[in-house]
Amino acid sequence: MPADLSPLPDAEAPRDCPLCPRLVALREELRDRHPDWWNAPVPAFGDPGAWLAIVGLAPGLWGANRTGRPFTGDHAGHLLFATLLQSDLAEGCYEERPDDGLRLNGCIILNSVKCLPPRNKPLPAEVASCRRYLEAALMRLPNVRVLVALGRIAHDNAVRVAGGRLADHAFVHLAEHSLPDGRTLIDSYHCSRYNQNTGRLTAEMFEAVFARAIELRS
Repeated sequence: MPADLSPLPDAEAPRDCPLCPRLVALREELRDRHPDWWNAPVPAFGDPGAWLAIVGLAPGLWGANRTGRPFTGDHAGHLLFATLLQSDLAEGCYEERPDDGLRLNGCIILNSVKCLPPRNKPLPAEVASCRRYLEAALMRLPNVRVLVALGRIAHDNAVRVAGGRLADHAFVHLAEHSLPDGRTLIDSYHCSRYNQNTGRLTAEMFEAVFARAIELRS
């Protein structure tokens, strides 16, 4: 999905973003090994008029880094999109590819880091460098009143973008935070394969996060 097809084209990183040398090196290596993959900063996906923003961590190797759409093609996407479809926040059918016709209604997916990090673990400096794109995206989403953070890094990033102090907003699954910018942040464990396989996050726990987000909208 080219950046010009993003719902927020003015908030996207350039395809050859140079900000993080370690991520650039991995990107170039993967472009040589897998020239048919996306292998670039992954654009936002969803509704530009969204009231709900889902803040993720970063593209996965076999997911968004391969397909170009957040959470598309890896294990985490199955639970996320199934939950959004069940909650009427999406329509269509998720088929693990960006041209499957899936649409999000009233929500949008943003990542804290737009490029694939080695071992799915971005460095603090990489998160800080990429924060400008999360800030730019949220500035262009005036209707967003609720954010769901998938994991601690996404939580910390959302708090910092809103001008809050981490000491005032501890990450706890299903915790709610009133942010300085007037939005509400809900915490969730990340829907990663590891968290699902270990039982740290169940489908019922994840559904409760989005049920609460919908309650807060009304």
